[in-house]
Amino acid sequence: MNLSVRDPDLRELMDDPNCDPQRLHATLRRFGVVNRLVSGWEKVYRTRLRPMLADLDRPARVLDLGSGGGDVLVRLARLASRDGLEVTWTGVDPDPRAHHAARQRQAPGITFMCCAAEDLIAQGNSFDLVLSNHVLHHLTADELSAFTAASRQLATVRALHSDIARSRLAYRLFSLGVAPLSPGTFLRTDGLRSIRRSYRQDELSAALGPQWQVSSPVPFRLIAEAPGCA
Repeated sequence: MNLSVRDPDLRELMDDPNCDPQRLHATLRRFGVVNRLVSGWEKVYRTRLRPMLADLDRPARVLDLGSGGGDVLVRLARLASRDGLEVTWTGVDPDPRAHHAARQRQAPGITFMCCAAEDLIAQGNSFDLVLSNHVLHHLTADELSAFTAASRQLATVRALHSDIARSRLAYRLFSLGVAPLSPGTFLRTDGLRSIRRSYRQDELSAALGPQWQVSSPVPFRLIAEAPGCA
């Protein structure tokens, strides 16, 4: 397997609208465990999100684009609440299956909607911070451009996207580490395909253009940031 080259043509099983609904639901639920172990959002929250939210002189508004099962948004909301920050959280996903799973995590101050970024723009919505987790590698070049542009259009302060950094070591470690969580889910197959579809830092920087700053604040992870335009 050649991980030196991105494989954008791979398709993840859960992206199939006809995939097994029980396995999909189990996958979305267990993302909560996987993301806490590997996504690095706690550090991103401490070093980037918390200072940004604390600097606002009013309650903050945060949008998660492509929120999936909602676990990342719920986790960030808990961290902010623990720090005494007043934040309204919104998660949107155009996939009704993901929206159904996210609704089961509904909590005070958190709203999940089944829609796309373009719908929010058309409604005149804006948010202080717009973020996403593990979305970018799913997109074609045109979709990537549209998605990231929409995120900036919706953000008044900052757009921030987190995704996997492709590497041989990430592939090997995930292949071994996810095994206990995999039965009855798409986690192992789709996770490994995600790594093969994902970018390296220089690739993502080139794909996004000069408006975006791409860094790797935690192992096997990329963060793309740009100022908001709303």
